[in-house]
Amino acid sequence: MSLFEKHSDLIHRAITALHERTFFAAFTEQPSTAVYGETADADGQQKFKAALCKKFEELKQAGPQAWAGQEESPYLQDALKISYPIFPTQTLIDRSKTAFHSWRKVSAEERAGILVESLERIKSRFFEIAYATMHTTGQGYMMAFQASGPHAADRALEAIAAGYEELQRFPAKALWDKPMGKFNIQLNKEWRAVPKGISVVIGCSTFPTWNSVTGIYGSLVTGNAVLVKPHPGAILPIAIFVAEIQHVLAANNLDPNICQLAVDTFDHMITKELAEHPDVKLIDFTGNSAFGSYLEALHGKTVFTEKTGVNSVILDSVEDVDKVAANLAFALTLYSGQMCTAPQNFYIPEGGIQTPTGVVSFDQFAQKFSDNITALVDNPKAGAFVMGAVQNKKTCDRVTEAEKLPGKVWLVSRSIENPMFKNARMASPVVVEVEAAKLEIFSKELFGPIALLIKTKNTDQSIALAQQMAIQHGAISCGAYTTNSVVKEKIADEMALAATPVSFNLVGGIYMNQNAAFSDFHVTGGNPSGNASFTNPEYVTKRFTWVGHREPVAAVKQ
Repeated sequence: MSLFEKHSDLIHRAITALHERTFFAAFTEQPSTAVYGETADADGQQKFKAALCKKFEELKQAGPQAWAGQEESPYLQDALKISYPIFPTQTLIDRSKTAFHSWRKVSAEERAGILVESLERIKSRFFEIAYATMHTTGQGYMMAFQASGPHAADRALEAIAAGYEELQRFPAKALWDKPMGKFNIQLNKEWRAVPKGISVVIGCSTFPTWNSVTGIYGSLVTGNAVLVKPHPGAILPIAIFVAEIQHVLAANNLDPNICQLAVDTFDHMITKELAEHPDVKLIDFTGNSAFGSYLEALHGKTVFTEKTGVNSVILDSVEDVDKVAANLAFALTLYSGQMCTAPQNFYIPEGGIQTPTGVVSFDQFAQKFSDNITALVDNPKAGAFVMGAVQNKKTCDRVTEAEKLPGKVWLVSRSIENPMFKNARMASPVVVEVEAAKLEIFSKELFGPIALLIKTKNTDQSIALAQQMAIQHGAISCGAYTTNSVVKEKIADEMALAATPVSFNLVGGIYMNQNAAFSDFHVTGGNPSGNASFTNPEYVTKRFTWVGHREPVAAVKQ
């Protein structure tokens, strides 16, 4: 049985899920012993610990010129001392060029089967990847397991399914028969989906697998060779993915250099060398807007970006203000606000928020919101684990600076002690009231656990400001609370024009930060926060080109 036959049912179920947009998950998000085994967690933790202070030798990339690694655990604030093979840029490119010409000849079915097989292998390493993610990004255990393991694998499968489907859109061959009266013109026609060439996927430090696998698998399923350039501070999680892809390729007598890990260091970054190389045709990037815009401006490249944005929450009217305050407090506190979908600007009318029991004033909501954050942060069973640790010290500095913004500080950030990791770098959220006229303060992303409460004249101004921020500076998510159907439609319409998805009236266990594979498009590509979307058809079709050939058949007389 071929690997495509082995995984055909899953691939087709994934394609169906893409169209139906209902809940679908191929990989269980809970670290269940029934699914993953009684010792899976302990085994994964042990494998992670065994990797420390050693060379990562799982890759099938021979002859490195050096070994290096600079990852540091935000929980321990100590180096992991894992070293990875370092290669000259031209070596990586040359190997990719050679591998590309073998990979592009592999059928779409075989490519899809191989790639899904790699996800099945990665599934057995979800716990190891979780600990690797914790100690490179600072994510809490549950988020690290879910986001870097099953959720990332689902996003990868989504890209495989989307790419495979698009490769089947047109027939490989057809007889073209045009009646011309007394005779017909007949042509044998064929069409080939020709991949672009070498793809470079540039990773980020906060979500090293979730944000990278769609580009990796999207390029691979469409026949491109891939160079994975991880952030120097978060290599191990995605290195495990690449290693397993290489193992499956080698097991199927294919060149493992079809997918290579291109590691660099903070003192010698190779990102620009790779991006500007004439043989690189595709670039995927997650990170800051300045570098993303530079990549988008490169000539001769097809570039997919997710950049920074200014995410808004519009508060108009609610059914239960306490549930809303709790939901938003969790959304802000989750992973210390280090998510591209985390809320930042909270627009609240000066006349307050309408509720069934009366108006809740701006100050009352600000206090409820701050109190909910404090209660969550101080909860010994939840606070430290929801917050995780801060990946980059610059984020802590940004939080400190936010407390100096002109406006009332409703909540001061504190350094919380993690009961499991005494040296963890932590910062609780800061909440600051800002005047609506102070556009220069809230018209930029303040990455981290920072909430700006903006007092507006009314909901119309709140909508206008949220739309303005999205159009001018980008937005990846938006939250809105209203019990008025007319207001709801206005928010939906105005934010749609700003290419920003809206989460309405969320309470309980679902938050505006979260995006589900096979259902939610992550980033729309329609505002400055990014030019691509996980995973719409354009995300995969731009990775290859349809090329047709034709040849006459002998004329047939009537």
